Amino acid sequence: MNASRDQDEDEDEDEDDWADDEAEYGEDSDDESTVPCPYCRREIIEDSPRCPYCERYMSDEDHAGPRKPLWVILTALVCLGIAIWWVFSVF
Repeated sequence: MNASRDQDEDEDEDEDDWADDEAEYGEDSDDESTVPCPYCRREIIEDSPRCPYCERYMSDEDHAGPRKPLWVILTALVCLGIAIWWVFSVF
């Protein structure tokens, strides 16, 4: 009976030591500093170029680049359609 009481006391002391370490060093001393994402407001690593939750870039410099405008894609498809029609009508 005394052995289990001693073991419980040892576990309580270990938990107290861990709580002291957590209070002294923050929640997790190995983690980098975090900031809220400006878009979804979730905590992310401060130097992250992109939010892992909403997948938006933090700055325009980090962004992969602009997408092609819709009119460019539609013009290319129309030209391709005309070229295919011309090939089949001539041959």
